[in-house]
Amino acid sequence: MDMSCTSTSIITATTMDNFILRALVAGIGIALIAGPLGCFIVWRRMAYFGDTLSHAALLGVAAGFALGVSPIAGVIMTCIAIGAVLLGVQSQSRVPTDTLLGILSHTALSFGLIALSFMDTVRVDLMGYLFGDILAVTTADIAWIYAGAVVILSGLLMIWRPLVALTIHADLAVAEGVPAHRIRIIFMLLIALTVALAMKIVGVLLISALLLIPTAAARRCASSPEQMALATVGLGVFAVTGGLYASLMWDLPSGPGIVAAATVIFVLSLLVGPRAFRSS
Repeated sequence: MDMSCTSTSIITATTMDNFILRALVAGIGIALIAGPLGCFIVWRRMAYFGDTLSHAALLGVAAGFALGVSPIAGVIMTCIAIGAVLLGVQSQSRVPTDTLLGILSHTALSFGLIALSFMDTVRVDLMGYLFGDILAVTTADIAWIYAGAVVILSGLLMIWRPLVALTIHADLAVAEGVPAHRIRIIFMLLIALTVALAMKIVGVLLISALLLIPTAAARRCASSPEQMALATVGLGVFAVTGGLYASLMWDLPSGPGIVAAATVIFVLSLLVGPRAFRSS
């Protein structure tokens, strides 16, 4: 009897170790992507842009189910469509851009919820999509995350210098021959892919927080764009590790736990000193 209980305990502990390890590996993969992209979102004051794309992800989930394709494919297609609309309307002057982004953000989220409510034949884990479930990631999910990370980081590396130039002084960069419109489109595509990959980890409501909070913390202790990107990745990894530890110790929801850990890191960063790097 004792041996049976001991064997059961060992199996349970091994299973727990496995899913915690998978969650940690998946979270680190998202941190690797979110760090550099988050830097440009902060530098370019695109917080509302990222928030709008993340909220549109739920509409993408509904579109995926309606079209009979993977929800991730639906998210990517929808985020690309919304991003294209955003890029197209930035030049208009009737409605302020931040107001328009706020309208699109909440509209996309609301229509996504409405569309999912009509799908009686589809069982949807709404809480999972909204707040993520990193503890449920599989080996296949991890493979997708790291394959996506290779694509996203490779794409970002290709446009890094022109994107930095556009961020520092857009008019001067254009005068020097930087293809601004093409660079912005590629950057939007990279954000859309990131949202699709991160959706299962922290959920559509918390993706923008993972993109922004570690970046805001790293901004105070970096003296160059490259240093800030590396620091953001490091702080993102700390946030993932701390959030998972808190989730395991105190039975907290994992996605919000990661964001809460990132917030603690940001608050601590305020004690470091004045910000050394400013992109704008």
